[in-house]
Amino acid sequence: MTFDAERFRHLLGFEERTADPVAAEIEDKGDFLIERLRLRLGGEEVRGFLTRPAGAAGRLPAILYGHSHGGLFSMGARELLDGREYLLDPLGPVFARAGYVTLAIDMPVFGERARENEGFAAKAALWHSRPLFGRMLSDHGGALTYLAGRDDVDATRIGAFGISMGSLLSCWLSAIDERIAAVAHLCAFADLRTMIALGKHDGHGIYLTVPGLLNEADGGSIAALIAPRPQLVCVGEADALTPMPAVERALADLRPAYAAAPGRLELISEPGVGHRETARMRAGVMAFFARWLQG
Repeated sequence: MTFDAERFRHLLGFEERTADPVAAEIEDKGDFLIERLRLRLGGEEVRGFLTRPAGAAGRLPAILYGHSHGGLFSMGARELLDGREYLLDPLGPVFARAGYVTLAIDMPVFGERARENEGFAAKAALWHSRPLFGRMLSDHGGALTYLAGRDDVDATRIGAFGISMGSLLSCWLSAIDERIAAVAHLCAFADLRTMIALGKHDGHGIYLTVPGLLNEADGGSIAALIAPRPQLVCVGEADALTPMPAVERALADLRPAYAAAPGRLELISEPGVGHRETARMRAGVMAFFARWLQG
């Protein structure tokens, strides 16, 4: 059986979602605006945060932001405004000042949705062969639909960004949804089979368990579905969650997909760096999105 975007959607139990606005509060921060959103998503009211440039006219490039995990279930989408210990600083204001509309929503079991814990939700989903990460990606796809439909967004210039769990949200959604024009992902790219062989897979949450996936694909072949759309991979070479043998195996699977698209696959690999963003990664992300979303 051919592993393609449609097959991947099936393994994930991916569902198409719409995200309809219920309410919005706007805060003017001077050079950028914050929208505190309530979106009706899959029958549930979900919190979201959006940042955008102040005073900008017309349709702007946009970024769908996947928030991270890090065991802090109370954070969720607020990461866009508050940042995390492994980010240099919060990216919502940074992206807005650079000219982007950026949206983050609470994933299931995070933020306001943390009333349901990860193990409870994942185990119930797995009994139905519907992994929790498939539910997360379905919601992330609904957020993308909302973002693409906004009057201030150019739907042909939407990128995806994330670190850690947000990296996987961004990469895997890009693999199954061609509306994402370019993706930059940090600190999660790896070959899962190699991680299991090394005994490093248990550092990742049960949310990521997708039954049967490794019979057909792995980190590199999933990311290869994004080609020839631009992709930036950032890794820390001392990151215990993505050991370098697993990163190198995934890169070996990914690179051939870009053989006919030179310059569209970029790698920033930082020696001695663990599970965190660096100044070089930040500069690379900003330059990457400027090149592919702003032209």
